Amino acid sequence: MEIKKSKKSIVIFVILLIIIGAVIGIIIYRNGTRRAISDIPDPVQTETLGDTAFRLDGFDVVVNYMYEYDIEALVVHTKDYLGFDIGDQMSRRDFGLAWGGVAEYNEYIDFHWNQYDRYLSWKIDSLQELDNVGGEKYINSHCSNNHIIPANDEVSKNIWFVRTGDHIRLKGYLVNVDATRSDRSNFTWHSSTTRTDIGNGACEVIYVTDIIWL
Repeated sequence: MEIKKSKKSIVIFVILLIIIGAVIGIIIYRNGTRRAISDIPDPVQTETLGDTAFRLDGFDVVVNYMYEYDIEALVVHTKDYLGFDIGDQMSRRDFGLAWGGVAEYNEYIDFHWNQYDRYLSWKIDSLQELDNVGGEKYINSHCSNNHIIPANDEVSKNIWFVRTGDHIRLKGYLVNVDATRSDRSNFTWHSSTTRTDIGNGACEVIYVTDIIWL
């Protein structure tokens, strides 16, 4: 009897070790690695018209297209938002993206990337490092925080595989989101349409139709 109990305990222990190992492996994988990539061009946006509508959590949501958007970039950080408000349900992940000199020097310079409350921030250890990438203004115009709204099931699945260090291309639209509910609750998200702004309202809201790993 004791032998059977001992064997059962060993089996349970081994299963727990496998589960813990798998969880740690997933965390390490999803954290990604710091990487630098040169010659990534600026994003391309083309004025357009159109919209899509759907219902989410009791809200009637209208996604208005302002620009077709095509961005090739280095992923410098990702952030998951798993709450229950409509913003989190619509966009479960933000991508911190960089291109140009910022992507090229991302290994040489430790930017200390961070994302919180739907913002992307960076810090450096020495102001002298700014000289390598043309100063603070250049950095801010060659990185962005992006609220990712999946346009289809495939994109919705693929966003979870994007990690720091990935070289990706996103296709879709820069959008304004307007959502209303019968109790008069409302939600709005208006995308930035320039790469030179900073602070509140500077994030790109992208209705993503395709994710490509490069």
